Formats: sequence, structure tokens, C-alpha cells
Amino acid sequence: MKTTREEAKENIHDNLVDNLQGLLEKNYDAEKGFKKALENAKDSSLKNFLKHQAVTRNRFATELDNEIRNLNEKPKESGSATGTLHRTWIDVKTAFTGSDDEAVLEECIRGEKASLEEYEETLKDNRFPPQIQSVLNNQLSEIRNTVSQVKRLEDIADNWN
Repeated sequence: MKTTREEAKENIHDNLVDNLQGLLEKNYDAEKGFKKALENAKDSSLKNFLKHQAVTRNRFATELDNEIRNLNEKPKESGSATGTLHRTWIDVKTAFTGSDDEAVLEECIRGEKASLEEYEETLKDNRFPPQIQSVLNNQLSEIRNTVSQVKRLEDIADNWN
């Protein structure tokens, strides 16, 4: 039988892992989303931006995977059903809009804002060990920069179409 203290430690561990798994899943979804957007983009600078973002999200996933393994847990290996639905929605939307770069950017910013919110909520609602906190804060900072970049790209997208 576990003591109250042991049970509390186990619950804290499980909560920590669950939160990291959720962010890992979000990054798998984001990587796939950027790759999907890359297929639909026309402008070469936008394509380069999207490719860079897909690589960045792959790196985020690898970092989270490592942190989960450091906690002696098995990381998830794929994204969420919600992410799959979002990519399907992008396919349907681009079929009807003619897949212009502005529509691609709109979907990117929508996805990045959702990632931003999830990271902010996770960091606000939980205490993480310093190493994990540092990884998450760095990733959050990069996502904020991406949101700003996408907004700037959206402002100049009219020149692409």
C-alpha cells in the first residue's frame, strides 16, 4: 500500500507526463500542418518559411520526447484526431479557395495561436522541474515569434497573389 506522500508524488509525475504528452501531440500536429501548408503554398519565400517551421516543430517534438523519456515514460508517437481534422479542413478549404497563399497563412496563424494558448495554459497551470520549464519557455518564445512572423507575412501576402 502506498503512503499519501508516495501517491501524491505519483500523481504529480503523471500530471507532468500528461502535460508533456499533450504538448508533444500538438507539435506533431503543427509539424504536419506546416508540411500540408507547404504543399499548398505558391510563393518561394513562404515555402521556405513553412519548411523552416516544420523543422522547428520537429525539433520541439524531439525535445519533448527526450524530456518524457528522461521521466522514464514512453512518448506518444503521433498527433491528435483534432489535428487530423484541421488538416482535412485545410484540404477542403483550399479546394474551394483555389489554395492562395493568404488562405494558407490564415490557417497557419490559427494553428499557431492555438499552440500559443496551449503552451501558455500549460505553463500557467503547472509547475515543472527547471530543465523542463526552460525547454517549454524557449519553445513558447519561438512560437510567439512565429505568430509575429506569420502576421507580417499575411500583411504582405496580397503582393503574392
